Amino acid sequence: MARFVITGTGTDVGKTVFAAGLCGMTGAAYWKPVQSGLAGNVPNAALTGDAPGQHSACTGRTPTTRAALTDVAQPGSDRAEVEQLSGAPTHPEAVMLREPLSPHRAAELEGVEIDAEALTPPPGARLVIEGAGGVLVPLTRQILFADLFARWQIPVVLVCATGLGTISHSLSAIEALRARGVPIHGVAFAGDPNGDNMATIGQIGRVRVLGRLPHLARLDRAALAQAMRDNFRAEDFA
Repeated sequence: MARFVITGTGTDVGKTVFAAGLCGMTGAAYWKPVQSGLAGNVPNAALTGDAPGQHSACTGRTPTTRAALTDVAQPGSDRAEVEQLSGAPTHPEAVMLREPLSPHRAAELEGVEIDAEALTPPPGARLVIEGAGGVLVPLTRQILFADLFARWQIPVVLVCATGLGTISHSLSAIEALRARGVPIHGVAFAGDPNGDNMATIGQIGRVRVLGRLPHLARLDRAALAQAMRDNFRAEDFA
C-alpha cells in the first residue's frame, strides 16, 4: 500500500509542500494528526483559551468558530494548503492547538492532554501523513514523533534541506529513526541544487535519494505538479 509518513529535519523545511506534491502525484489522501498554530508560525485565532470548545478523541481543542472540524479545512492550516496545492481529499486533524509551538508545549498552555495512543492513522490504501516539525519534536513530554512513527510502522520519507548544515541535521534524523526501528523509505530534498550534499547524505545515511523539489517562483497546483513530475518518479512511491 502507498502509505507514507512525511517528516523533516526541522520546521519550515518544506514538508507540507512536498506532502501536497506527493498527494497530487499518487492520488493519496492527506492527514496531519496535530496542527499547532497556522502557516507562517502565527497563533490560531479561532482557538480561544476561554471558550469551552469541542474536543476530539485526543482531547485537542477544535476551533470554536466552526460547527464541525470534519467538514472544512480551516484557512491557514496545513490541511487547507494541501487541498489547495493538490486537490487531494483530506482527513480532519485529531488535535488543533492555538500556539505555533512544539505540540507538547502548545497543549500544556491550553490545558490539553494529548493521548498518543488515540492517534491512529485513518484507513485507506493511499495515505500521506505529515508530522509536526522535525523527527524528535515532542508530542508529549514522554513521547516524540519518532516514537509515534515507530508504533505505526509506516515508511517514512525524510524531507531535508540542501544547504549548509543539512548533512549533520539529516544524518542525525536518520539515526534517530533507525534507533527506534522506523522504516525509512528515502529522503526527499527541498531547495537549491547541491549534488554533493545530497549524495553524501544518501551514501553515509544508507538511504535512497528520491529527488529534489526546487524552489518554485510560482507556487500553485500546476507548478507543483510539474515540479514533482520533473524531479521525482511516481513508481518510487507505488
